[in-house]
Amino acid sequence: MSKDPTKSRPAIALEDRAEIGERMFSPSVARNRDAIRKVFLDHMPSSGAVLEVGGGTGEHAEYLARALPDIQWHSGDLDPASRTSIAAWIAHAELPNLLGPHAIDVTTDDWGLEQREFDGVVSVNMIHIAPFAASKGLFTGAEQLLRPTGKLFLYGPFSRKGVQTAPSNEAFDLSLKSRNPEWGIRDLENDLLPLAEKHSLTLERIIDMPANNFSLIFVKQ
Repeated sequence: MSKDPTKSRPAIALEDRAEIGERMFSPSVARNRDAIRKVFLDHMPSSGAVLEVGGGTGEHAEYLARALPDIQWHSGDLDPASRTSIAAWIAHAELPNLLGPHAIDVTTDDWGLEQREFDGVVSVNMIHIAPFAASKGLFTGAEQLLRPTGKLFLYGPFSRKGVQTAPSNEAFDLSLKSRNPEWGIRDLENDLLPLAEKHSLTLERIIDMPANNFSLIFVKQ
């Protein structure tokens, strides 16, 4: 019997991930990537350059870069293990429009990028497993790097006007805060819209997604 090429790895972020070689595989990406791709194809730029922050395993980058050949997709992550996986996915995909990995820390003033203008900035399932300083930094960076009419895309769970949108999200929020009191589900109206207004970004769309998640699209004025 041939050996199973996958093996379990310790939890990174909030899930157990398998790996083949240096490529990590995320169960949550397998569940949400098709829904996220549809939103991208319908509402995000179809050409130009997109910067992904908190790229995790690199699977979203590979999946979306393959679906959007006219987009230069720049992915990366502050976590070294995630960058290793992203680099492995880039090598495996052999896509000319898939670039990286960068090591952006969104809480710093200078993200250290040679390219200074993007048509999109993307963050999937990041800001609830990071201090609120990461949300602030993400909006600051989006204002600095997005071209006029460029778009910031966020995916994940969000509360609305101080209320969780489902009992499962309320339990998830408590679980996050038990792991780290600086983590937690961010509120659209109370947390994110003030940041958007401060940084010349306007909420363009709120899209209901599976499993009580949302896609949020902000456009730079």
